[in-house]
Amino acid sequence: MITEAEVDEVRGWFAGRLPQGLFEDLVSVAVDREEIVVIGRIPVPDLPEGASDAERSGAIEGRVREFRSRTREARIEVAREAQHRFGRTVSWGVECEGRRALFTHLASPVMTRLRQPERQVLDTLVAGGVARSRSDALGWCVRLVEQHVDSWLQELRDSLAEVRRVRDQGPDAQR
Repeated sequence: MITEAEVDEVRGWFAGRLPQGLFEDLVSVAVDREEIVVIGRIPVPDLPEGASDAERSGAIEGRVREFRSRTREARIEVAREAQHRFGRTVSWGVECEGRRALFTHLASPVMTRLRQPERQVLDTLVAGGVARSRSDALGWCVRLVEQHVDSWLQELRDSLAEVRRVRDQGPDAQR
């Protein structure tokens, strides 16, 4: 598990290293063992008063594409430095008028052993058209749990950080 200090270091590095004006605001920097995902806010396109939802949606999609192509070289340069420094792939995304768009990002394979009742849950999701495969169904389940137990997961992460702190103070911490 990644420590809060490691996450803070990565966030701070990106806050200091991103080119001035790349984003209106740095929304988030999320870190796990494989990937760093950097999300920044970009300006909302100027639209006439009373623009339809379809026009607004199209304008936002166009703004995201424009930003992605215009900033590609700068983002690649920052990502190379970060990948060398932190040993993780860097992925990018933007937020525009509350909508989030991720560019390239990792989908890491995770090996797991499931018993029949657990496989049956995944197979039901596939048969019901919720997912295309067991892998998609498992991802769907993880996202569902994430949405409904955020506070519990945060409490668990905080507890792990405390365990790590206590363990580091132990008599054998220097071995």
